[in-house]
Amino acid sequence: MSIYADNAATTKISKNALETMNKCAENCFGNPSSPHAHGQKAFSALYSARNVIGTLIGANVAQEVVFTSGGSESDTQAIMTGVAYGEKYGKNKIISSSFEHPAVLNALKHVKTKGFEVVLIDPDRDGIVKPEKLEQVIDENTALVSIMTANNEIGTIQPIKELCAVAHKHSALFHTDAVQAIGHIPFSAKEMNVDLMSASAHKFHGPRGVGILYVKAGIQPSKIIYGGHQENDSRPGTENLPAIAGMAAALKDSVLNMKQNMEYVSSLRKKLTQQILTLPNVLLNGDETKRVPGIMNFVFEGIEGEALLLMLDSRGISASSGSACTSGSLDPSHVLKAIGLPDGLTHGNLRLSLSEENTEEEIDEIAKAIIESVNKLRSMSVTWNEILSGKRKSEIESAK
Repeated sequence: MSIYADNAATTKISKNALETMNKCAENCFGNPSSPHAHGQKAFSALYSARNVIGTLIGANVAQEVVFTSGGSESDTQAIMTGVAYGEKYGKNKIISSSFEHPAVLNALKHVKTKGFEVVLIDPDRDGIVKPEKLEQVIDENTALVSIMTANNEIGTIQPIKELCAVAHKHSALFHTDAVQAIGHIPFSAKEMNVDLMSASAHKFHGPRGVGILYVKAGIQPSKIIYGGHQENDSRPGTENLPAIAGMAAALKDSVLNMKQNMEYVSSLRKKLTQQILTLPNVLLNGDETKRVPGIMNFVFEGIEGEALLLMLDSRGISASSGSACTSGSLDPSHVLKAIGLPDGLTHGNLRLSLSEENTEEEIDEIAKAIIESVNKLRSMSVTWNEILSGKRKSEIESAK
């Protein structure tokens, strides 16, 4: 049996998205910026996709949707828009959280070279950034606050509306990386009142290499690519129309089926969690209820996560030990460190991310494989044997 449980890394493209892309590539091959009939046909398709996506994310007008190459580009452009806003109004401070995606954290490293102060707030042990913590560090010198909607490693959902209100009270822009949220939980840019929002199609069964940056009307996004005047002079380059059309189709399907998908995937997650927690010295990271339906992260004391991943892969199960964007790093998960886990536990973590395509039979097989693999690894673990004999103190209880 081949089981895919790494949907937070990427999802399988939907049949409808793929068919829409192929149809668009065949029938709308003109350049949307060209004035002739073929170009205007392509422009009409682009306009339609922008309207569909704008409506689905709660934009006030379709022009608030800027098409990009994906979440990383959108995050970078959002951060640089905050920098430009700060330079215009004499503000040189940006606030974010310590468990953001690398796309945000690495953009902020660049921002420091431009003379900006960067403040990172730690989430609480439950994996949630509290508005009170933002209140403690924000001031009138703050240009931008950037807090993700749902964490990509542990799945916890942040109080974006409340955090955004704090930012606006101090005349700061607010950006949210909603890559793991859009298409999976209800989100309205208008209701949340965010100024900037990032999303990526391949996280909700759309194609790779395409995403959006929502930019509230009245804000001019900073260019990070230079060229022509596409995307209302916000993002130069001929639009990837087939991918954009596929993204619109995938998002529409995800939103239309969201309620039933949320209920189904949540039930799978709860069932799998219950089975895994029958093992001793295991910890579920993050709030048990304030999370996206499909993402869960566990630490297993006494073993290495990489070894567990290899054993699961040998049994046909695809999972991860954190963000796919940091898979080449041997460093402990910055997300787990941010929520207060000691290094000794962060190395033994496993992220499972489900979708509506998973079955209950697969859940039982995943649980069985994890339990058997953990027990086998622990039987060979010096650390685990020392914990059992009392020579080493368990870190699980103190981490709860």
